[in-house]
Amino acid sequence: MKLIFATNNQHKVQEIQAAIGDRIEVISLSDAGISIDIPEPHDTLEANASEKSWTIQRLTGVNCFSEDTGLEVDALHGEPGVKSARYAGENKSFDDNIKKLLEKLGVQPNRKAKFRTVISLILNKNEYLFEGACYGSISTEKKGTKGFGYDPVFIPDGSDRSFAEMTLQEKNQYSHRKKAADKLVLFLQEHGRL
Repeated sequence: MKLIFATNNQHKVQEIQAAIGDRIEVISLSDAGISIDIPEPHDTLEANASEKSWTIQRLTGVNCFSEDTGLEVDALHGEPGVKSARYAGENKSFDDNIKKLLEKLGVQPNRKAKFRTVISLILNKNEYLFEGACYGSISTEKKGTKGFGYDPVFIPDGSDRSFAEMTLQEKNQYSHRKKAADKLVLFLQEHGRL
């Protein structure tokens, strides 16, 4: 089975393909010959994921999926949340976003946070949503060089290492994106698509 993944982020493509395995071929927008940057104007992950998948479905007419992910920090009342990618501005700089996050948290003792991913699947012009969450905490400084986004400062519960210190296989033992992808795969299995 082939599905277009409505993203230009190759890190996300690699994570989703690793999470899903080889029974579904994940095709990025660039691989599908689509060069658009789909806006994320909504105030929920669900609505942004839906916007992206419906945009690609209308453009191509084929089955596809998208996802939106947010980091929700307890002490910041859920920030950066839906604005995670653009937390420090429209240039989507990982370093600037982390810097702003650490500055806002300061010496705050409550560093609890969670990553939340929502996948929107369009299958035969019907939409299905799948959610995955990973609970953890924000470190006081960056650790590790792997991954992307907030990975250097997010330590999942049950580990003493940041996502950026883990291999993709290790990260997928905790990953919010993997949990959402697992639900997507299970749904496709149950509906005879795999």
